[in-house]
Amino acid sequence: MNGYRRRQAIESRLAESGDVAVVDLARDLNVSEMTVRRDLEALEGAGVLIRVHGGAVSRAGRSYEPPRVERATRAPAAKEAIGRAAAALVGEGDSAIIDVGTTTLELARALRGKHGLTVVTPSLPVAYELGDEPGIRVLVTGGTLRSGELSLVGPGAEDAFRELNCDVVFLGVAGVAVAEGLTEYSLDDTRVKRAAIRSARRVVALVDATKLGRVALANVCPLSGVDVLVTDAPAANPVVAAMVEAGVEILRAEVAA
Repeated sequence: MNGYRRRQAIESRLAESGDVAVVDLARDLNVSEMTVRRDLEALEGAGVLIRVHGGAVSRAGRSYEPPRVERATRAPAAKEAIGRAAAALVGEGDSAIIDVGTTTLELARALRGKHGLTVVTPSLPVAYELGDEPGIRVLVTGGTLRSGELSLVGPGAEDAFRELNCDVVFLGVAGVAVAEGLTEYSLDDTRVKRAAIRSARRVVALVDATKLGRVALANVCPLSGVDVLVTDAPAANPVVAAMVEAGVEILRAEVAA
């Protein structure tokens, strides 16, 4: 792999996880640690990252939210598998809150064809996906539309959940870390997520492996605030292990090879 391709690979990993370690990059790229350090130096000079002890972190701050269309291209197979696995948690007669996000949208797709469900959502893509399903009643919260994200936020969205008592909420988040718990880019979306959590008996987080260990700007809830984590990450992942210790049930989604 030449230098250009290596640096592209490093940028891609930074976009996914927010940080990189020299030792991991040397192993995965099959080059020396000195070569990796030179690549990191070049990327720092280009303004892509900031070098730290043992590796580097992205220059994109914790409040930087990649565009929705860009996020949709990340780990698509994992998100689809997570959506299918989460759909198995929904039974006839359930009332389910489906949060905004590209992974929760896969859940909505997996629910097509089911009957006797009520779905509450602040996500216009989710509402559109399920709007013509005869067996699913869709309730869309009020609120202000976030341009580009197609999510509904503000007092209208938050107040809608105060009037509801739902069986389960399926959350999509920007990151999950041991100390910080579930985090999100947008303060507005975070407030809506908290309101949704308060109105549900059970909290299910849909999180692909690339988001584990990542920390975004706003705190949604601690690890102990989650009942079930649906993920493609292995049990050995430190965040998964911490969630097990916190009493969270883990449902592993099998990604097709």
